Amino acid sequence: MDLDQLRYFLRVAERQNFTRAAEELGISQPALSRSIQKLEEELGQPVFERKTRSVSLTDAGTLLQGRAQQVLTILEETKAEITDDGQSGRLRVGAIPTIAPYFLPEVLRSFSREFPRASLIVQENTTDALVKSCAQGEVDLAILALPVPSKYLHVEELFEEELLLVLPTDHPLVSQEKIRLGDLEQFPFVLLDEAHCLSDNIVSFCRQRSFQPVAVERTSQLAMVQELVSLSHGVSMIPAMTRQLDHSDRRVYRSIAGRKPKRTIAVVWNPYRFQSRLLKAFRERLRRYRPCHIDPE
Repeated sequence: MDLDQLRYFLRVAERQNFTRAAEELGISQPALSRSIQKLEEELGQPVFERKTRSVSLTDAGTLLQGRAQQVLTILEETKAEITDDGQSGRLRVGAIPTIAPYFLPEVLRSFSREFPRASLIVQENTTDALVKSCAQGEVDLAILALPVPSKYLHVEELFEEELLLVLPTDHPLVSQEKIRLGDLEQFPFVLLDEAHCLSDNIVSFCRQRSFQPVAVERTSQLAMVQELVSLSHGVSMIPAMTRQLDHSDRRVYRSIAGRKPKRTIAVVWNPYRFQSRLLKAFRERLRRYRPCHIDPE
């Protein structure tokens, strides 16, 4: 049993499909099948139950999955400790889609100037997926919006961010001096789909004030929310960091009067995994970051 066999086995177990696993591993499907077959011969029993279009783990495969992950993690962390010079190495940074393109570029540029020998890999995904990746060591840290559904990860708050109301330019509320949450009750909302926590932030804020926003359209990208608002499909609430990069004249941003909707940005990591000096330096850079004040006008 060698390390490549364990890596191949884990990828098939994750994808539940030999073809997809082979494509991601960059090897042929016959070669992958032979590797798994050799592994099963060595163990004396199958690790996968083969189906027409997918595979599932047998009891032996389930046991092997946990142990194989432990073995590879120990080897990776041992290598990381030995080679940890505080200047070079690889950092895998996760972020949700409503943060990654707006917050990370400036942070990554600054960090790369200070640590030019470091390699930074960014993974953009939903909160649930990134929490799982953090717990399993697939990413070193993740930048998310609270709440974070995990008691096994360390969560550190970074800053609060206002959610700005976005309207089409011809909307009747544009000329109103102050816009309160109650003024929005009669208007439909455009929101991200339910996999994104931003929608939960918006709906929760409204419900706390006895107001249930009616979502007429949902999409998977924040840029599409902005475009649909521009086309008068509805109104929405957008993170202030997104407003900073929006130079369109087809929509208008307003700060809601009274108590304002906000979200809290946090960094999370697995405290039970090896913490390299490079990783600690990156976290310190995140702590020092302060978002610019955004004029919604």
